[in-house]
Amino acid sequence: MSKKKTAKPVTSGHERIRRDHSTETAEDYVEAILEFIEKKEFCRAVDLKGKFKVTHVTVNKTIKRLARDGLVIAEPYSPIELTAKGKKMAIASRERHEVVFNFLLALGVGPATAATDSEGIEHHVSSETLDAMKSFTEKQSR
Repeated sequence: MSKKKTAKPVTSGHERIRRDHSTETAEDYVEAILEFIEKKEFCRAVDLKGKFKVTHVTVNKTIKRLARDGLVIAEPYSPIELTAKGKKMAIASRERHEVVFNFLLALGVGPATAATDSEGIEHHVSSETLDAMKSFTEKQSR
């Protein structure tokens, strides 16, 4: 009987989860900023404060970190803008969210639960799993 060889993951599950956690807030914020810009043509710190139900100080610290990382442009008393890098991250995050949300709906999960669950899953799903979710959902809709 021959042993079946399996490929080792490049990083352990715990390493990947820690890496995913480190970008989770940035992804949530840039995605929200993009949503506000698309709806209202601008985004201000108070919009993010309301969406995430956090303090103004928390929003300001996060925006400073996003600016440091080249994801946003934030000047005092001006709307928050996404850089090209920030917009790219926001679009990718939104697309992952939509794939996970639609997958959960296809499994029969209710819309409210799917919306809540997809918020967390989107940050931790691998490309391989995301592709499988997308393929499954596309097959279900045919």
